[in-house]
Amino acid sequence: METNKKLFKDAKGRNYLLPFILITTLFFLWGFAHSILDVLNKHFQETMGVSKTESAFVQAVVYGGYFLMAIPAGMIIKRFGYRAGVITGLLLYGVGALLFIPGGKLLSFPFFLFSLFVIGCGLTCLETAANPYVTVLGNKDGAERRINLAQSFNGLGWIVGPLVGGLLLFSDNNSNNNISIPYIIIGVVVLCVAMVFAKIKLPEIGNDQKSSESASKEDLSSKETQSLDKTQATSLWKSRTFTFGLLALFLYVAAQTGINSFFINYVTDNAGISNRTAALLLSFGGMGLFMAGRLGGSWIMARIKAERVLQHCAMLATLSMAILLTGAGTLGIVAFFVCYLCESIMFPTIFAIALRGAGEHIKQASSYLIMSIVGGAIAPVLMGLIADMTNMSNSFIVPLLCFACITVYAKKTRQVYNAKK
Repeated sequence: METNKKLFKDAKGRNYLLPFILITTLFFLWGFAHSILDVLNKHFQETMGVSKTESAFVQAVVYGGYFLMAIPAGMIIKRFGYRAGVITGLLLYGVGALLFIPGGKLLSFPFFLFSLFVIGCGLTCLETAANPYVTVLGNKDGAERRINLAQSFNGLGWIVGPLVGGLLLFSDNNSNNNISIPYIIIGVVVLCVAMVFAKIKLPEIGNDQKSSESASKEDLSSKETQSLDKTQATSLWKSRTFTFGLLALFLYVAAQTGINSFFINYVTDNAGISNRTAALLLSFGGMGLFMAGRLGGSWIMARIKAERVLQHCAMLATLSMAILLTGAGTLGIVAFFVCYLCESIMFPTIFAIALRGAGEHIKQASSYLIMSIVGGAIAPVLMGLIADMTNMSNSFIVPLLCFACITVYAKKTRQVYNAKK
């Protein structure tokens, strides 16, 4: 119990439990936004007659927004603070969601893609601010545990998204206009949350350090200051912990997004179940285990090193993808569930490990790490191409290779950690 109390206290004894709770609510909101995409993917295939490759652009535009918006989001946070990043993200998210109102009338696939891109830009700001923020809301040794705990509520959003989307979009009396309903609801909720964050103040962790850096720079000439900034930026890229973490995060998001995008396609093709049943399986089965894995991951990492947990989870996820390549029906669904349980801890764990190598450049490093989420824009399109040319099962070679690389990354990270002992 004493260890849990210290989880939200820094070296000076300051308690950050309340800011942690407030920021954690954001994790649910972007979990919902991502998971409902997996229902939209199949919905657009059936209502608009698009191919699997074309429907994959649902994910591509959202994750593409991460790549384009990550640096501007980092600049906003660096200049105005974490709260400004959160509010900017919520406003973009809310506006993008409400654009589904005219989208539901126009029934234009490109317009829906534009709306999702705006949402993606908003999610970028939220993640760029929230992910690194929770890692510093307490002692350094608890960073991996805090981000896994916060990401557990992200898992709850991943459960609700397919549930709401599946019940509304795959109902017996389904109409195309139903696509607007979940986005109207979430748009209003998100804008209300933005109003709440506009009224409260969040502690800016690292202000003392930033002030001391500014004071020391005042004693330097302009050229010396520029040289110092350049050296600090270069040192970030010289950190193997950060650079390899960046690649691992890219591969993880690619794998996760590809799997989610075509879960419904795979199980309807190979297990012979309906779209609605598949959506419920994704919600309660896959995403339920995903959330449980993150809750359990935070507990396990208090006892077992994060690198070791990551390595074993990546190995099991790789094996699960190998089973899907066989086109298995019921066994394939079980393999999906094992994968969701194992992959649950990967994003927050890789993110936190990568930030170990960021030193004092946490905000800048976070922007680059969020940019790596662009992997989610690439894998679904690649898997869609493979599925259209061969079959759905073969496309899961893409996440298999991603998880195999993450296994190697986790093993190497363990070796580096053990060498420092």
